Amino acid sequence: METEIIIEPPRSWLNIHTRDLWQYRELLFFLVWRDIKIRYKQTIIGVGWAIFQPILTMVIFSVIFGSLLKTPSDGIPYPLFSFAALIPWQLFSRALSDSANSLITNQQMVTKIYFPRLFLPAASILGGLLDFGISMLVLFGMMLFYRVQITWAILTLPAFILLAVLTALSAGIWLSALNVRYRDVKYVLPFLLQVWLYATPIAYSTKIIPEKWRFISALNPMTGVVNGFRWALLGQTSETNLLLLVSIGITLFLSITGLIYFQYMEQTFADIV
Repeated sequence: METEIIIEPPRSWLNIHTRDLWQYRELLFFLVWRDIKIRYKQTIIGVGWAIFQPILTMVIFSVIFGSLLKTPSDGIPYPLFSFAALIPWQLFSRALSDSANSLITNQQMVTKIYFPRLFLPAASILGGLLDFGISMLVLFGMMLFYRVQITWAILTLPAFILLAVLTALSAGIWLSALNVRYRDVKYVLPFLLQVWLYATPIAYSTKIIPEKWRFISALNPMTGVVNGFRWALLGQTSETNLLLLVSIGITLFLSITGLIYFQYMEQTFADIV
């Protein structure tokens, strides 16, 4: 017996079809697994890219900012200081880039079958957690090498991981919907990520930012994420609470407005894409 599905326009600004999300949950798992296989298909290094990229960036930052510019690292060995921030940044930047292009990349699915379109940017982000997990193993190895003592603060690490994922998903939902209508997004995104990288305290500590500008820097939601990672793993003390609260507020704002815009645009995806 065939099931009849009636697709209706949303009746409110924010109307998440939780029933459809649950009904199609197996499709989300399939999309995540497909993205992981495609990422490493016919690659020589394979999952080694998850280690090679942040380590190479760490080496460059250590030479330029740590050795040449003598950037303060709050008493933490600079390679460890920068690598602990590069791990969540790598998760965020890769997830944002993939999710922003997810609707365009999967346009055949969008135009031919019905499923919750929100799964496409979400799957792109969840697929990046494998790389993140591999990089975290390297980070723990560095912590052992530098004899960094693990404290109870590490119990808060899952919360900061969740915040990084939610930040990427919030921005990814916005950009994926915009990318359907405005194809300039794929050209602007690399530049945006480059600027965002240096606006995030990865190569430097927030303590070197003048106090009057620290609240503005906290408007970048990744500031709270990076400071949270350093606090949870390395015990670095900073204005974590203040910056984290601002980061959470900005992320929630992006999430709500992104879902509203995505839902508004969803009814035209198949026609435009």
